[in-house]
Amino acid sequence: MPELPEVETIKNELLPWVRGQSFTQVTIFDPKIVFCASTEEFPRNLVAQRVENLERRGKYLIFDLASKKVLIMHLRMTGVLLLNPRTFDSYARAAFSFSNDIQIVFSDRRRLGAIWLAENADAVVGKLGPEPLSDDFTLDVLAQLLEKHHIPIKAALIDQNLIAGIGNMYADEILFAAKIHPLRKANALTPQEIQILHRCIREILWSAINSKGASVNTYIRPEGQLGTAQLAFKVAHQYGKLCPLCGTSIQRVLVRGRGSYFCPNCQPLP
Repeated sequence: MPELPEVETIKNELLPWVRGQSFTQVTIFDPKIVFCASTEEFPRNLVAQRVENLERRGKYLIFDLASKKVLIMHLRMTGVLLLNPRTFDSYARAAFSFSNDIQIVFSDRRRLGAIWLAENADAVVGKLGPEPLSDDFTLDVLAQLLEKHHIPIKAALIDQNLIAGIGNMYADEILFAAKIHPLRKANALTPQEIQILHRCIREILWSAINSKGASVNTYIRPEGQLGTAQLAFKVAHQYGKLCPLCGTSIQRVLVRGRGSYFCPNCQPLP
């Protein structure tokens, strides 16, 4: 699933193309993708709307429209947004044409992606936790979030109602950088560990954004390039490989049904 760095990259690369432009044509190929209206109503309600801005909230893309409504997209597991593709592949679910003659195609192999046209963003993303890269995400905020939850720290990091945008692979990288085992209880971390965790959350996410996200599965950038954040992964998707710090074999454990990669030597479980 595209996580915060991937969605932030998509936002940054699409923003110069769509800001100030109006929708001229909207085609829905798969009605399952629309969560707010019928396949017939959705294009009619969106055509002629001008995009004022493009934002990200957690793993969601939010098109702010001049009408004060918002178009929201979630790529889920395998969704990608393609800018001016030469041809439509068999996974195309929706296409959006703009007044500057560009086109964005929402392609989704597993048909799990979703789009909404809503009166305000809170109708869709209102329950998300704080943004981990915002100035409001302070050390105290993180400490207060964790002290309320007797769940594994890995589960806490990927709970979107606690912290928005962190997914499975970056949670693994964050915990490795902080030297915290994924099964440690969130409310059992020491103040020093929380301080290190807070720093690692921001460092890992910013580093991945600077690398344009991680292309480990289906993620590609709007114009077809790959991200390179995966080249720096120490534990995520590295099962059986040797830890770059100590040489121990990277292990995998299930945390609330999600595969979690870690180094048992660098991230001991007390």
